[in-house]
This record gives sequence, C-alpha cells and structure tokens, in this order.
Amino acid sequence: MRHSAGDEDRDATGPWVERWLSEGERVEEVVPLLGGWTSHMRRLDLRGPAGRRSFVKPFYVRHAEGLLTREAAVLRLLAGTDVPAPALTAVDPTARHCAHPSLLMSLLPGTVRLDDRDAEVRAGLLARQLLRVHRLPVTAGQRPRTYQAWASPERVVRPPDTGRPGLWERAVAVIAGPPPPYRGCFLHRDFHPGNVLFTGTGAGLRVSGVVDWVETSWGPADLDVAHCSTALALLHGVPAGMGFADRYVDAGGTLAGDDAAHLYWRLLDALGHAPDAEKVAVPWRELGRSDLTSEVLTRRLEEYLAALFHRYG
Repeated sequence: MRHSAGDEDRDATGPWVERWLSEGERVEEVVPLLGGWTSHMRRLDLRGPAGRRSFVKPFYVRHAEGLLTREAAVLRLLAGTDVPAPALTAVDPTARHCAHPSLLMSLLPGTVRLDDRDAEVRAGLLARQLLRVHRLPVTAGQRPRTYQAWASPERVVRPPDTGRPGLWERAVAVIAGPPPPYRGCFLHRDFHPGNVLFTGTGAGLRVSGVVDWVETSWGPADLDVAHCSTALALLHGVPAGMGFADRYVDAGGTLAGDDAAHLYWRLLDALGHAPDAEKVAVPWRELGRSDLTSEVLTRRLEEYLAALFHRYG
C-alpha cells in the first residue's frame, strides 16, 4: 500500500485495512518499502501478505483520485494476464476512510535490483517483460488515456555548468517539433529497473513483478523503451542505455523504423530528467546506489544525449 506511518495514518487507515482482511487475520507489522518517489509504500505483515500505497506529497494528493482510480482499473485489467502485477484489494482514492489517498494491493515476491552485477542479463529480461506489456490485448473501452509528455522545450533546464550548450539546444529543438506518427499500444509509462522485481540468481534469475501502474497510458512502444533506456544509462552507463532498444527488438518488439522518429521519443524522455536526474537518484540511493551523485548523473545524461545524436541524428 502507498503511505506515511505516523499515528494519524495508523488511526485513520487501520480500520479501513482491517475491513479487507480475512477472518482471523490481523496486521502484525507495518514495514516501509524503499524506492518510491511519488508516494510512500508500506508492507503490511499479515498471515497473508499485502502492500499499501498512499500519496502524501501535496501535488500527488491533489491528483490522487485520478491516479489511484486509474491504477486500480489497470490492476483489475491485468489480473489473469501473464504480466506479474499486484492484485488489487481495495482503493480509497479520495481519503474518505484513510489519512491519505490509498490503494491496498498484494505484495509480490522478489526485490528491486539496481547494482551493476548481472545488469546485462537483467536488461534482457526487462526487454522481454516490456514486450509482454505492450502486447496486452485491450478493447476500445479498456484502453487507457493517451500518453502525456514529461518534457517540453520551455521546461527543459540544462545543467548550468555544461560545456556543451549546443548539444542541449539541438536536443530541445528536436522535441519542439510535432510528435511523429505512431502505432499505439498499451504502455506501462514508468517502466524502469526501480519498478521491476526479480527473484533468483544466475540462470535462475527471473522477473517476479512489475509495479507502479499509476501512469499507464496508450502511445508508442518507443516511449516506454525510451524511459527504460534513460534509466539504464543513468544507472549503469551510456552503453546500457543505448543497447536496450536493440534488446527490445531482438525480443520481437517493433520500434519506429525512421531514426528521426525514434530520436524524438528518446530525447523526449531523456530531457525530462534534466538537469541532473535527482528525482530518480533519491530512491536509487536509498536502495544502495550511493555512487549516483548529481555530478555522475549529469555527466551520464549529457553523454547519453550525445550518443543518441551520434546513432540516430
């Protein structure tokens, strides 16, 4: 579940959670889960495990009704598919019963793995899992909202001490143009290593869960691939980010055949992380990646932009 664990939270939310427990079950412990940014995640230790998501930041509280209602609908849609998503238990999108807008869901097995060891193997598994998300058949009535861009020319902030201002100007000029035509599909929209759980090691390494379906959208596969590519470039270095699209295509996925179109989607995502990708760095550091300083991320992001132009521009 998504939340803060203060007294107000426990007093207001506890009775609501208990309504959804089976006879004889009770909450024995509330354990914070690291890695979240838009909301607080808590594991509720029961006889049968469950997780809780609660929005506490003012911006997300204002938009919580739409976000949590959408996530609840997506979790219902994913039930019974081959995508390992949490099972929905209950949702309180307007905090009618809880201290904060909340969603109660099952706890999936596995852990988030962000270290460099086995990163290439995990990238292949990520690509195959993302392709399964994109191939989900949905009816017109089940189709989620059209994607929203997370960057625009007027909002891009380049690093103040960059030695390559022309690179940033060139990148901004690309996304200032109209979006390329695309064939839409079902998008996770925030698919990256921090939202995927793994179990096992070596030959037994497997994706055990895909979480955080708040931003699920309809749009080009390139956009999901771009988002995961940027994250991999920041986490493991530019080559990891540049290779993910190839892994996706090798798994059977289809991306824009035109380099200019593919470049547009890749830059649209990458520029949303400017100037220093601190948004993603905070939860990653909580999970052990203390090496990802602002300086490291800024350098990797700028080198990634240059690599995109070298290959696609």
